[in-house]
Amino acid sequence: MIHYRFARLLLAAAGLLIATPALAQVAKVNGVTIPQSRMEIFMRDLAAQGRPDTPEVRNMIKQELISRELMAQEAVRKGLDKTPDTTAQMDVARQNVLARAYLQETAKTNQPGEDALKKEYERIKSQLGTKEYKARHILVEQEAEAKDILAQIKKGGNFAKIAAEKSKDTGTKGNGGALDWAVPTNYVKPFSDALIKLKKGQIVDAPVKSDFGWHIIQLEDERALKVPAYEEVKPNLQQQLQRQAQEKAINDLRGKAKIE
Repeated sequence: MIHYRFARLLLAAAGLLIATPALAQVAKVNGVTIPQSRMEIFMRDLAAQGRPDTPEVRNMIKQELISRELMAQEAVRKGLDKTPDTTAQMDVARQNVLARAYLQETAKTNQPGEDALKKEYERIKSQLGTKEYKARHILVEQEAEAKDILAQIKKGGNFAKIAAEKSKDTGTKGNGGALDWAVPTNYVKPFSDALIKLKKGQIVDAPVKSDFGWHIIQLEDERALKVPAYEEVKPNLQQQLQRQAQEKAINDLRGKAKIE
């Protein structure tokens, strides 16, 4: 696509771009033109997947576009474009394309500057704190059961074994309740508040309640947090701020709209 545009600019600069109808279309099918823009949309999507722009790939797309045009023409001939299901799907497809175009335009017009990106970086960094923790936990539904399990552990019961038997957290029970290294903000607040008060090897004195149930928490280890450098996370920060701008734009539209 870039080469195509560049070539057009060169020809225009040389005064040679007078009429180039062949460049504007991929093919004609029963008199219907398949515009070049469809080819470029396909190529853009393939480029995002890492596919190279080659004559072979473009020919493959051309044949696909021809087949689609033939099927579309036949569907119209049979009146399939008038069925309720087809018209509903076409409405949804149109709505999706327009919504995506609006989001892309909003992101383009809300490119965050260096100051905004660095401010967001410092904000997130301050929230992460200076340490990360490695913990185990056992999750149960009832406080009484949690207290009973905690009493067993305090008497010498094997935390990992009991977690494998009793924990309702299917993501960790198979590993004895072990959690990966994480900063406190990765957890719900009651969990993180209890975790950061523990010393290495210590278990909570009482079960901790969260929206998920009752937790018995053990801190296995802690270490200094290594925060990625600004340049490493800059692209992610840019995307994050653009998403925030998009969400704000949508909320603004909802606020102005008459929704019944």
